[in-house]
Amino acid sequence: MIMHMSITVAVAGASGYAGGEVLRLLAGHPGVTIGALTAGGNAGSRIGQHHPHLVPLATRVLEETTAQALSGHDVVVLALPHGQSAQIAAALDDDTVVVDCGADFRLTDETEWQHFYGGDSGPAAAPWPGWWPYGLPELPGQRPVLASARRIAVPGCYPTVSTLALLPAVAAGLVHTDDVVVVGVTGTSGAGKALKPHLLGAEVMGSATVYGAGGTHRHTPEIEQNLRSATAEPVRVSFTPVLTPMARGILATGTARLRDGVGAADVAVAYDKFCSAEPFVHLLPDGQWPQTKSTLGSNSVHLQAGVDPRTRRLVAVGAVDNLTKGTAGGAVQCMNLALGLAEDTGLTTVGVSP
Repeated sequence: MIMHMSITVAVAGASGYAGGEVLRLLAGHPGVTIGALTAGGNAGSRIGQHHPHLVPLATRVLEETTAQALSGHDVVVLALPHGQSAQIAAALDDDTVVVDCGADFRLTDETEWQHFYGGDSGPAAAPWPGWWPYGLPELPGQRPVLASARRIAVPGCYPTVSTLALLPAVAAGLVHTDDVVVVGVTGTSGAGKALKPHLLGAEVMGSATVYGAGGTHRHTPEIEQNLRSATAEPVRVSFTPVLTPMARGILATGTARLRDGVGAADVAVAYDKFCSAEPFVHLLPDGQWPQTKSTLGSNSVHLQAGVDPRTRRLVAVGAVDNLTKGTAGGAVQCMNLALGLAEDTGLTTVGVSP
């Protein structure tokens, strides 16, 4: 446990959406002093040019992202593009808590890594970098792992909400896990802040677009990996993401075949039991379904589950702010556990509306 009166935290990739959200949360964290802020192409500019809402940090100047700039802190949060975390992390002290918001260290299976990530060009084409303790505290037995971790891989935003939507039913043995279908609807911030033609306002407004379909999206094996932690049965997930004209938020709908004899009452009991034990997972009242706007700015996941009696399938829906609980909030939650702090320090379950 870090025993400093104030914990120093450096953030790499601070000019991006994920880095900015990490800084927003850290600015309100009572036990933290914000240290070095680094970037790639934006090094030398002020934070306020990229995140005008971060008023207390607006005049801070971004440094180049190097191990030297990040060294000497209690915690380093890496909010870097895929493929850039491994080299930086390897150069940091073993006692430093390094929390990676990227995908480099999430998958335990090297074959799946090579299939979904290994074909990239550039730095991402490097060999599988290995696996770090996975930063989803709500998974079975994961909190004790994170409490002693000095390297943590934060989940992807889609896997966070998709996993938590289905986990209560999977853990209770209510569904067949070889036929799970997830459709996730998201906003544009999940693609990062770099300019991309298909994310221009004129392309996105008034349109919904499927991408990464047909089992090709990289979050598919991560969702499967998570659900396997709660069952001895084979897990197969068909995942389809949909881009919609909103800035942030994910609404994920997961379905799976119910086992014989399982009914709506069994589903209700399983979800109530799971959610009542989790500080950031909120089960909505019967008949009320999640909406993304209710989670914005919060570290909450809103859930609801029901049964389609005609097809005998579970229908589980989760909503999350992809930048908060889906990324930066999850990172701070894991940081708190690693440092021996209360898990909810600096985090809120209260969203912003309208």
